[in-house]
Amino acid sequence: MLLRFCYALKAGIVTNGLGIIRHISFFDNEFRKKYPYISTQKSDNPDIDKEISDSKSLKPVLSDFFDLHPTFSFKTFLGDSAFDSYDNYSMLRNTFHFDRICTPINPRNSKSGSNSSDIPVCPIDNTPFTFLGKSGGKNRSVRYKWVCHKCVPKGSSRTCICENPCTDSKYGKCTYTYIDKDFRTCPSIQRDTEHWNNLYKHRVLIERTINLIKDSFAVETRKSWNTTTIKVDVYFAGITINRSTSSKSIT
Repeated sequence: MLLRFCYALKAGIVTNGLGIIRHISFFDNEFRKKYPYISTQKSDNPDIDKEISDSKSLKPVLSDFFDLHPTFSFKTFLGDSAFDSYDNYSMLRNTFHFDRICTPINPRNSKSGSNSSDIPVCPIDNTPFTFLGKSGGKNRSVRYKWVCHKCVPKGSSRTCICENPCTDSKYGKCTYTYIDKDFRTCPSIQRDTEHWNNLYKHRVLIERTINLIKDSFAVETRKSWNTTTIKVDVYFAGITINRSTSSKSIT
């Protein structure tokens, strides 16, 4: 007899940038019935059985949240590399209307000619190109401009000082990435910049909230086989954390 089982109950948690919990979705039978397009694959090992991946659960969790709060609007999405997929970037922008997606690149999804952050690199030594900002113009798509790291300013223009240039242009190698064509590469805020790093630091607050639920409130270790009891434990943990966080913000 082949038995497939899992003693875990997975949930998706939505927080704001301060780590305050705004929504919890449990991936139970009701959730699966509501979103039948999410495939669930069971394994024989409950320790590695994740059932529904973070990436696939993103759309239904956010759908539940915005269905409950239709007047809420957020401009920036913060997530770890588990959410790095082309479908998610398009969905976050077009369905949920996020203007900026702060998600690190998963190296497994990177394309050739770019580094681990999908920044264009030198074809000779793989040194990242220099980001010069957004370019536009009348009837032109908004795009990011990149130049070779050895293209230095000279007057109102630039000149290439590379000993082995890969182009005949005196300006040096120049390339563009287009926001409308690839929102993953151009998520409206450039990766590895000071702005990006300062904004992504808020992930520490979000991870702290998740770790508090799992570790401090010991929800990670299942104490009951009753699903309702487990849900109540998670809800109470979330309420307690929110009250504590709100009190600290006031003081």
